[in-house]
Amino acid sequence: MPLPSQDTRVTYPDGALVASTRVLHVAATGNGRNAVITEATSFHPVDASWPDQPADTGTLRVRGVEHVVRDAVVAATDGESLHLGSDIPVRKGTEGWAFVVAHLIDADADIAEGDEVEIEADAAMRRALSAGHTACHLASLALNRVLADRWSKPAREDALGSPDFDGIAIDTSRITANGSVDRYRLNKSLRRSGFDTASLAVDASAIDHRAVIDQLDRWIASGAPVRVESDGDGLTDRRSWVCELPEGTARIPCGGTHLGSLAELSAVLPSFALLDDAGTPVLEMTTEARPRH
Repeated sequence: MPLPSQDTRVTYPDGALVASTRVLHVAATGNGRNAVITEATSFHPVDASWPDQPADTGTLRVRGVEHVVRDAVVAATDGESLHLGSDIPVRKGTEGWAFVVAHLIDADADIAEGDEVEIEADAAMRRALSAGHTACHLASLALNRVLADRWSKPAREDALGSPDFDGIAIDTSRITANGSVDRYRLNKSLRRSGFDTASLAVDASAIDHRAVIDQLDRWIASGAPVRVESDGDGLTDRRSWVCELPEGTARIPCGGTHLGSLAELSAVLPSFALLDDAGTPVLEMTTEARPRH
């Protein structure tokens, strides 16, 4: 069976955990695993171009046998060969290329092209990662609001109209189970953009931590609904995180998974630390999401 010519159809943006689908292609990866490509999947994969949210965990069932999905990664094919993760040589959406989810399964698993399979993502891990990702967006918005008076020049705005410190200074972002870690470079480029880094570059306590917490508490108390909006069901279709906050609708481009409401959280608790990267100060925000049980 030839390599896929269309993007994988994904159902995880709507919260689906299970997908019944057909195997399109199986390829050896050379490390004791096979990459299994299916028509559709409920598995959120890790994307090497911005690997903020890790892949779902879970299983693939075929003919009554359950196989552990060791990892799930974004892959791409031009019809001739399959490229996994960081080996993808082109940008998403490049004409003539299909972007697919590769489920990495032990190479001795009896899975073949044309098999009808059921893919199931683990519910507990999905919820934990979704809580972490939703909390990450909330914390970034709260941080932007509290740091707004540090800008001396007009800056691009975030989803609620504050200067977008998060979007401008972000270096890396990692979603964890019930949390996230974001790192911001306080470099010359940021200073030239009009942001006052002086005190932050010396002591992270220059951030009004209490003000950030209070803002997050108010948003969580609102129980605002959360949804993922999508232009389509293909892997590369544009998607956004949308939250109906009291100040207005916040919309942030995002390919991850999320909770359905802020009522599912009891607290979002960020903490701040100052790091050094070869002489450049880096602000690290570690966010804890506490689910409501």
